[in-house]
Amino acid sequence: MVSTLAKRLYRLKKQILEICILLILTLSFLVANNCFGANLKYIRVLIFKDVSSLNVRIDGFYEVRDIKHQTLYRGKNLSATITVSRGKISMGKAIFNNDRLIIRADDPQVVMVNGKKFRGDICLVRSNSLLKAVNYIELEDYVKGVLIHEASHYWPLEALKALAVVCRSFALYQAEERSSQDYDLSSDIYSQVYGGKSGERYRLNQAVDSTKSQVLVYKGKVLPAFHHATCGGATEDAAILWNIDILPLKGVVCGFCQDSPHFNWHLVLNRAEVRKKLSDGGYKTQDIQDIVILSKTNSGRVKDMSIVFASGNLNISAKDFRNTIGPNSIRSANFKLRFEGEDIVFEGIGWGHGVGFCQWGAYFMAKEDYNFHQILEHYYPGSKIEIRS
Repeated sequence: MVSTLAKRLYRLKKQILEICILLILTLSFLVANNCFGANLKYIRVLIFKDVSSLNVRIDGFYEVRDIKHQTLYRGKNLSATITVSRGKISMGKAIFNNDRLIIRADDPQVVMVNGKKFRGDICLVRSNSLLKAVNYIELEDYVKGVLIHEASHYWPLEALKALAVVCRSFALYQAEERSSQDYDLSSDIYSQVYGGKSGERYRLNQAVDSTKSQVLVYKGKVLPAFHHATCGGATEDAAILWNIDILPLKGVVCGFCQDSPHFNWHLVLNRAEVRKKLSDGGYKTQDIQDIVILSKTNSGRVKDMSIVFASGNLNISAKDFRNTIGPNSIRSANFKLRFEGEDIVFEGIGWGHGVGFCQWGAYFMAKEDYNFHQILEHYYPGSKIEIRS
């Protein structure tokens, strides 16, 4: 009788111990890995768009979840090509009848996608036979993956700190604006160039950590902190490009970026090249006879243009013209042009849309011992820094 009771008590203690261990492991996993927690800011970044396949590698344990975070599959040491087959997502031998899947590693720093290392989770979105890959990542880690593509780790620390605040603010603004979409930002020049953990550097991470949770706000709202490489002497009024009419983005005289390596640019295109790019962009074109600048902004940038054909003309904004020809070819809207036979010669200053933060201007301000607060006050007058955690 005593022996039987002792055995029952032993089994009961064992069951209680197993339950306690399971609860501890579950809570530890949630605390360590839950990028969706109520107290954590996360950003959704489109890292690959409309591709037929993705190579994913994880060293260690991982889970595949549906969009409601229900576990569909758990494995170890993933190395697979992910494709869409017959309307289903195929990952090695595993096949999922879901439009969206979340891949989460137990170690959130070891997810490799097409050879690049990313922190956080990877969300796969199926659209017919193609895939999007969206990186769900904590805000601070996202900023660490951005800075190397917007500046260099040898820059003065105060300039890097200012840029960290700018990139963090822009990301939060986009997240608020695009909450109903599949992603908040893309990883290219049309949002902020982002390369994941592979792009992190010690000094850049130091700039992010030392400004943690600091964002620019105006009238209580996160500022759309637009930024660009080199303004060319004066920043642009955001109202001209995006119909955002607020004091911090009205434009200021820079006066610091004249020694930027991107201050001057020169481009030669022949008429046929320009016509083809316009045609590929959806515009009806003919042989180009002339290009006339119709108006300029207060900062000196071209606002509206007219492309003259033998019969008729095409009126187009400089913004649309630049995006159609290529923003890395027509580097800014601050340009002059002339015809030399079949060639069109563009000569301009600055690189980027010109709104907000001039990165090379900030570099030279920091060289003159301005701190990051003063740099941000210069480019975003009327804004202030707040902690958003």
